[in-house]
Amino acid sequence: MSDLKLSPLSDYAPFPGPVVLIIMDGVGLGKRDEADGVYMAYTPVLDRLLEEPVYTQLKAHGTAVGLPTDDDMGNSEVGHNALGAGRVFAQGARLVNEAIQSGAIFEGDAWKQIVEQANAGGAVHFIGLLSDGNVHSHIDHLFALLDRCAEEGFQRVRVHPLADGRDVGEKSVLGYIEALEARLEALRKDGRDYRIASGGGRMVTTMDRYGANWGVVENGWKAHVLGEGRPFASAAEAVQTYYDEDPDITDQYLPSFVITENGKPVGPIEDGDAVVFFNFRGDRAIEISRAFEEEDFAEFDRVRWPKVFYAGLMQYDGDAHIPSNYLVEPPAIDGTISQYLCAADVTSFAIAETQKFGHVTYFWNGNNSGYIDEKLEKYVEIPSDRVTFEKRPWMKAAEITDEAIEAVRSGAYKFIRMNYANGDMVGHTGVPISVRIAVESVDLALRQLLPVIERARGIVVITADHGNADCMWTEKKGKREPMVAHTLNPVPFIIKDYSGANPWRIAGVAEPGLSNVAATLLNLLGYEKPEEYDPSIVTRS
Repeated sequence: MSDLKLSPLSDYAPFPGPVVLIIMDGVGLGKRDEADGVYMAYTPVLDRLLEEPVYTQLKAHGTAVGLPTDDDMGNSEVGHNALGAGRVFAQGARLVNEAIQSGAIFEGDAWKQIVEQANAGGAVHFIGLLSDGNVHSHIDHLFALLDRCAEEGFQRVRVHPLADGRDVGEKSVLGYIEALEARLEALRKDGRDYRIASGGGRMVTTMDRYGANWGVVENGWKAHVLGEGRPFASAAEAVQTYYDEDPDITDQYLPSFVITENGKPVGPIEDGDAVVFFNFRGDRAIEISRAFEEEDFAEFDRVRWPKVFYAGLMQYDGDAHIPSNYLVEPPAIDGTISQYLCAADVTSFAIAETQKFGHVTYFWNGNNSGYIDEKLEKYVEIPSDRVTFEKRPWMKAAEITDEAIEAVRSGAYKFIRMNYANGDMVGHTGVPISVRIAVESVDLALRQLLPVIERARGIVVITADHGNADCMWTEKKGKREPMVAHTLNPVPFIIKDYSGANPWRIAGVAEPGLSNVAATLLNLLGYEKPEEYDPSIVTRS
């Protein structure tokens, strides 16, 4: 980091308190109608803050966060990447699209090894989220991989689809399964044996994150690897049966299932096979990757550990090298704001609950795990509750607030960043009363935290990484349908300066987005932005 240097702002007046960045995850600016959970919630503190003179709106989706088009919703991962990096990097879906279009995805060592496994008689397995939500995965990427398998002459291919119901319609998986089955049927020629082998809902099977519930990964391991689970003749039969048994169930919570024929699973993962996890987003891909790769794995009893070649669509953790093999190179994000601040000996504190802890650390730091400089930084994780979030929509806002208050009072940190997960995690449930309570819980937290920052003579910066709670449902043909995905709405950007040291005002940046926040924070801390950063949102009067 020796080559990372910050230049001080001229005529800058220091102040005693910290700069505190509060990320209200999933709290966007919606239509201000009865479907807008942020508008419908009782939020007197946020309402006042939205009238502050140093206020604007930020773009938090599409090309502003490195996604292919402005039809692509933002997400917490790319959002925190942009917040921490200070500029836009091409992200997951765009990188994969480019690699498929150029053919580069099939030219690397990982794909060559998959070809070797297949040619030696091994089955090739694809595990991942089956949807076109374009947040964790895209069904078109899977189809491109399957088509290539046929072109290469692979004889046995198995797909283990995970139902979404979160970034797409909450009960939409049957349409994706139908499309997948049609694709597999078209590829079943010349003796090729391509079929679905197992699956389940993303919140029950395989896709846990941040160690919140390893039982989810174990469910996936049993279904995908061991071939253990409730048996069905087809994936469509499994889904329809679960729908019939529980009309209230949604795709993300569907139990695991295994496809069987003559009483035997059609596609357990065996020695000599190849496995590709086809999600491009990292957070919910790391744990299953560890289960496949770690020799001394101890999170659950794997029963057996097949000798397979395992690859991710991308490398999900560049610092920990998880997985060791991958098909598409991840974005190389360097020169993050944390690296610059550590090089300048600025102390910092980061806090979130488990569901978003990696976002204020790993993603914020450019997809790198661990501390940059442990002498200058402190990261605090508050363990999330292991319940569905509509049941406890307040989540861990109170505990996060208490810790943040102590951090402010300590005077030990000049920069504090924190994430309230409520608006996003509860927004994904689509339960209106819970969504409103989630937003109100964040407002209550602000009510407790802001006076402490004021007494410390600090500056608070409030924004969000994307929308979610700002749209609870949509109406189609007079019928309300829960909206559980992120939105394309802008997010607020508020600065409340309690120090009175420097007269800040909005600079008038054209179409500001999340990538403009890092330069802004550096200005508030008394530094010029690095040359490569996007412009600051503020200037001094």
